[in-house]
Amino acid sequence: MLTPWAGHAVQDEKLAIPKALQVASAVEVTEIGTPLILAPKTAGNLLKLPLSVIVSDAEFISSAMVRTVNEAAIYAPNTLFVESTARRLSLPYVRGIGGSGFNPGVTTFIDGVPQFHESSSSLSLLDVAQIDLTRGPMGTMFGRNTPGGGVHITSNRPSLTTLGGEFQTTVGNYNLWDFRGSVTGPLIQDQLGFSLAGGLSERDGYTQNTLTGQDADHRSAHFGKAQFLWAPDERLEVRFIIAGESDRDGGPVFTDVKALRQRPRETRQDFSGYNTRDLIMPTLQVMYHVDAFDFTSTTGYVGWETDESSDLDYSAVPLITQLNQERMRTWTQEFRFSNPANELIALNEELKLSWQAGLMLFLSDYRQEIQNSFPAVPIPYPRSTQSELSQTGLGAFTQGSLIWKERLSLTAGLRWDYERTEVDSQTSDITFVSPARQVKAKQSLSQVTPQMAISYQLSPELTTYLSLASGYKAGGFNAIGPTEYDEERSQSYEIGFKGRALRNKLSFTAAAFYTDWQNVQITQHFSPSLSALQNAGKATSRGLETNLALRLNSRITFFGSVGWQDTDFLDTSRQDGLKIGGNQLPYAPDYSFTVGALMNHALSADLSLYARLDIQTMGSFNHDVQNTSVQDAYTLANFRMGLRQNAWFAEVFVNNAFNTEYVPIALSNRVGESGVPLTFGLRAGIRF
Repeated sequence: MLTPWAGHAVQDEKLAIPKALQVASAVEVTEIGTPLILAPKTAGNLLKLPLSVIVSDAEFISSAMVRTVNEAAIYAPNTLFVESTARRLSLPYVRGIGGSGFNPGVTTFIDGVPQFHESSSSLSLLDVAQIDLTRGPMGTMFGRNTPGGGVHITSNRPSLTTLGGEFQTTVGNYNLWDFRGSVTGPLIQDQLGFSLAGGLSERDGYTQNTLTGQDADHRSAHFGKAQFLWAPDERLEVRFIIAGESDRDGGPVFTDVKALRQRPRETRQDFSGYNTRDLIMPTLQVMYHVDAFDFTSTTGYVGWETDESSDLDYSAVPLITQLNQERMRTWTQEFRFSNPANELIALNEELKLSWQAGLMLFLSDYRQEIQNSFPAVPIPYPRSTQSELSQTGLGAFTQGSLIWKERLSLTAGLRWDYERTEVDSQTSDITFVSPARQVKAKQSLSQVTPQMAISYQLSPELTTYLSLASGYKAGGFNAIGPTEYDEERSQSYEIGFKGRALRNKLSFTAAAFYTDWQNVQITQHFSPSLSALQNAGKATSRGLETNLALRLNSRITFFGSVGWQDTDFLDTSRQDGLKIGGNQLPYAPDYSFTVGALMNHALSADLSLYARLDIQTMGSFNHDVQNTSVQDAYTLANFRMGLRQNAWFAEVFVNNAFNTEYVPIALSNRVGESGVPLTFGLRAGIRF
């Protein structure tokens, strides 16, 4: 059950068993439920909001064994997550819009706190209630770096009434072992609650270093989350969340793409590197309700450090190795006012108003140090580069909707942002080849981002909408160099339909979109840890997408999504002086197709057999803007089957069941990594 609070949809106080762990019965409702979005500032009924969203709720997260955001996005059409064996490298591309780790095109928000760098956006999912993946510009509400959309992760709400918890263990091939658990309950009945969650996970590497005979990309991590919820009365709610993670992984395994296609998941490197990451993320949410409005304050701090070493020549010859150290500290503060939850302002008998307005501030400090070693080169080369980037930002936003006769809705919003960036970069340890140099520079920018939408409820179960929205990615400096790049701006148009049919057994959404943007920022990768942004001119993206869910009866549910897109750099677009006009944008599959089914069969009054399958086909896409490295279309299939009772479940699973070979990521110098191979294992859990 979901109940509203201050513009947010939150879980009921009671620790209910998720649907994925419940036993089907003869009296179970066979209708498709109404999906609710939990993301701040867009919370509401998905079937009535004028935007495209994929909702991964607790049922899906459990039944599909979702451990990363990438796995949650399987049913998001025209969406591709570019991930490396170095888990901090995770870049989402939506409708052809992406970016670099420091300047993404799709930003992740964890409990309302934006993640300004990829190193803090791809974390182990723990004690998560829902993941909302929005497609299309979200700049009016969320500001910078959301022209492609946003990923909104919402944690489970601590219980104020009942003590409960769950524990899960997963074992599998590649020596996979994963344990995670959580407990929640009241400290003061109906007023103060807590939850504690934690986990350990490790596995061997998927890639074999044939020179050393060892796996090269193993993973090991431990992670945790603690929450406290204080709700002394109906007006006030204070929630404190602190999450952390520590990773100790093997190094990058980038290999020449041509060799990789002939011998997948193999590398031959003389130097075995490593990746470490440590992260802490405290968040304070305060919600206060009065008769005239709701007030929400979200204070967030994100601090992380990474340490990465790699064989930079990607070969068995001891030529170049690299040590990369990065750290970032970010503080964000947002204040928001809105009409009381679920209480529209009545202007007259037929016209009502909903509104929200707010202010957002952020401060960030990013530092990077790269040290290169050239053991086989007899002449001196630059060996050390240090850079510091500091940013300050201020944003103000407002949005309102007029609703006529509860059928026609007109929405308009506006946001103003100001940012200031300073860079201090120094290259040292250089002899006569080139003198040491230090660069200091500053940049300021301001941006106005409008948004408009109109929606009309054709019937109680069918809504159509048209939206026009702007988005932008901030300009700034590349940390190493440093070189400057300008902000990227986009304008997107979308028309869609969404609703339910067949006596609420079928739910569907369909949309067509067109995006036109200028000063496109493209990423040039020099190594796993070193990249640079530059502007390449103009580009367009157009496409179609649809999602369907059909519940035949209490035992069988089908779901699927289809996406098609066409992206192009325009004739004036250039990169490093090379004309790329007419080329497709990188990591923009020309189509995607996903189908799945969830089946339940009651064996007794409290025991059921269940099975799930998910099959995803990803169309061909390019790894680079020159379109010289192409990944052909490929298909991945995941299966799972098990038994469950109200208090426990046990299942077997197989992912990438047909061991499909593919290269999901390649750098600008045409080295890449293989995709995840066939994996299988057992998973079991209990709840109390």
